Amino acid sequence: MSEPATHPAATSFPAPVLSLPLGLEVLRTYSGALVCLEILFGGLVWILVASSHVPVPLLQGWVMFVSVTSFVFSSSYLAVLITGLAARIHTDWNFLDVFYHFLALLFYFAAFVLQAAATAANGGVVVQLQTNTTPSQMCVPYPPGNILALMWGSQYSVNVAATIFAFVVTLCYSCSLMMGFRRWRM
Repeated sequence: MSEPATHPAATSFPAPVLSLPLGLEVLRTYSGALVCLEILFGGLVWILVASSHVPVPLLQGWVMFVSVTSFVFSSSYLAVLITGLAARIHTDWNFLDVFYHFLALLFYFAAFVLQAAATAANGGVVVQLQTNTTPSQMCVPYPPGNILALMWGSQYSVNVAATIFAFVVTLCYSCSLMMGFRRWRM
């Protein structure tokens, strides 16, 4: 009797597919620089929304979730590339890069829109005490929209900054997605 044939596919794993350099060299590429910008500006969005005392928790709760989650995942992704673990984990890193940046772009675009809506919910209302206001009751004009978020001047400014940085992070994720897609298809 002959011995059973061994299947090499069952005993070996394919080599990891990664077209980015590993180690600190990844920081010298456009993709590495964009991931650093995603982490930096995403952290700023997280800090700015948290420091605004979240005047519209239903909308800004999603913004906080997306900014914190993307911050953690982008930091982990960069750490895997810098430490060289990507060479030991046998997977198609180019596809994972495209998939992650697509999801992050989708979530961050939604977060940007919600943050802009939370900021616009102020309606340009400057909260000032009117003559018929008592310490326990405040009268403000009816807002032009259906939602009114009462924000003091500094809260409004912080929310505007968070909206701008959320847009910048969305642009960074879209550029990373385009470059990752080009690497994946090459």
